[in-house]
Amino acid sequence: MSQSVPELNKIAANKLGIIFKLIDRNDNSRWLLFAHASCEELLELTSHSARSNLILFKNLVHPEDRESYEQSLIDSAANLQPWIWEGRVITKSGKLKWLQGATRPIVQANGDIFWNGLLIDITERKASEEALLLSEGKFSIAFRHSPDCISITTFKEGRYLEVNDNFLDLSGYLREEVIGHTVTEINAWVNPEERIKMQQILLEQGAVHNLECQFRKKCGEVVAALLSAELVNINGESSVLAVVTDITERKAAEALTRVAAERDRLLYEIALKIRRSLDLNEILNTTVAEVRQFLQADRVFISYFDENGHARAVAESVDPNFNSILGWVTDDMAFREVKEIFGGNSIRVINDTTPIKKSPFLAEYYHRCQVKAGVGVPIMLGEKLFGLLIANQCSAPREWQQFEIDLIDQLGIQVAIAIQQSSLFQQVQTLNTNLERQVEERTIQLQQKMQELQELNRIKDVVLHTVSHDLRTSVQGTIMVFKNLLGSPGEKLTISRSIVERMIQGNERQLCMINSLLESNSTEVQGVVIQRNFVQLNTLLPAILIDLEPLLAQNQATLTNMVNSDLPLVMADPTQLQRVLETLFTTTLKHNPPGLNLTLKATVEHQTIRCTLEDDGVGMSQLECDRLFDLYVRDPQSRCSTGTGLKLHLCRQIITAHGGQIGVTSRPNRGTTFWFTLPLATIERQGI
Repeated sequence: MSQSVPELNKIAANKLGIIFKLIDRNDNSRWLLFAHASCEELLELTSHSARSNLILFKNLVHPEDRESYEQSLIDSAANLQPWIWEGRVITKSGKLKWLQGATRPIVQANGDIFWNGLLIDITERKASEEALLLSEGKFSIAFRHSPDCISITTFKEGRYLEVNDNFLDLSGYLREEVIGHTVTEINAWVNPEERIKMQQILLEQGAVHNLECQFRKKCGEVVAALLSAELVNINGESSVLAVVTDITERKAAEALTRVAAERDRLLYEIALKIRRSLDLNEILNTTVAEVRQFLQADRVFISYFDENGHARAVAESVDPNFNSILGWVTDDMAFREVKEIFGGNSIRVINDTTPIKKSPFLAEYYHRCQVKAGVGVPIMLGEKLFGLLIANQCSAPREWQQFEIDLIDQLGIQVAIAIQQSSLFQQVQTLNTNLERQVEERTIQLQQKMQELQELNRIKDVVLHTVSHDLRTSVQGTIMVFKNLLGSPGEKLTISRSIVERMIQGNERQLCMINSLLESNSTEVQGVVIQRNFVQLNTLLPAILIDLEPLLAQNQATLTNMVNSDLPLVMADPTQLQRVLETLFTTTLKHNPPGLNLTLKATVEHQTIRCTLEDDGVGMSQLECDRLFDLYVRDPQSRCSTGTGLKLHLCRQIITAHGGQIGVTSRPNRGTTFWFTLPLATIERQGI
């Protein structure tokens, strides 16, 4: 006893309990010899009260548990077996507590029986056990009656420990075909990597929520499911409690929704392209490409029947592994057969071409295009069959779905709209083109008339200026001379030679100016008439320079001829070319003071001969350079008179008629350089 009491004291210190010592004497009396002080806290009885009156404890025992209490003591004493009892007590304050008593009877030499024991509070444990029983009951009900499939498997092997009825209903297995077998043995997982993923998540997080997986039924059918699972410990082994929700129908509905949305998107985009684009080829090629991608077909094409009834594919999208239909043209017999097949704007659907009866045309078509299945709709423009929109499956027969057939049918209508729109656009475009061409032609005519009127006005101004200014000056001078002569006394008049010479010179200038006017007008209307011959420029110059010697001498000018003797030939009119050179020399000498230095050069540049006449005279402004060869009324202060301007304008017409260009560069007080170019003689220009 001395050894057991300290041990019981330790227990009492850790748990709310009562250490007691009880004795049954030979006279059948029972006495409580010792009770720990915790008796008051546990039973609301003082230790003294309990020792003095043991019946007080018996009265605290719950009425339903008193019999078991008394009987357990009797049995323990009779059999000398350990006493273990659990029961309820009700304290003075009305609290219900669960107690557990434990002791072993020890028989003394005199026949008395001692019990050294411990009475502890197990109220909390009993509450937990009751809650657990309640929870287990609820779990059992939920497990059996859940609309989802519930299973318990070992974590490592995946061996089934328990499944509910819905699991059996969905999988198609009997209970004995599942329990004790692994998921691998019944081939439950379609994708084993999904099970590995579930195990990884369970190890990391302890639970899995709504993991999409696929499971295989006993019949082989695949089920789409949402898996939620949790790691549980069953009999010391790590197990998986899994709940599987069948979402096969939901996934199918989602797939149909996606397909419908994709179909609507495709129809919308094609309709949008039709509204935005007027390029029929682009619309047709886009249509067949996107339809083939949507249907996952091997070929989609659009055919067109021409006015002779010949059919040809105008747009196609085809898998590279199969033949293209582009370039195949059918005869009018095929058109009649196709018209009969698609009569009444009907849709033709063939899931398997093998068993159907085939005409020679269809047999050739199926063989040539490797068609195993197909669906086609007519493209109608009003009541006229324009063509066909067809989808082919070439790899294997295919069960066409209704939404696919509906898509082809609706696209046939959209393509017909696109064709009608394109036809209207082409008509409008043709009309616009014709109108634009007519407007352009009329505009060109008006511009030509305007240019002609402007040229007439320009010539008129030059003529009027020449007549009113240059010619009138000469005429007035002549009249003045005659009036002076008439004012001389006597019947006879004496005219000096110098006067006659000046009058002749004045009239010659007038005649020259009139001739220049007439020639300028003639060349403007009819062009310059030139007689082309082979000309060596260095052989032409000596005669021209001899004729110019008096003029050079008169103006005390010095000429340096730097024209080489080995220049190539040009095709030119020598007479007209001489006129150009004489005009340039005359203009240069006339509008510069005496003592001028002139340099004549000729070089070959870019298949032309470039001739230049340079002087060191007074020069001219850029504005004068720009207008020097134009036909216009000259300013009185201008370097050139109108007569000289006529000759320079004629020079440009002559050089232009030869296929060359003419111009002048100058700066005031820096001299002037006249230049012109002539194309070299070639075989084409020689006419050989």
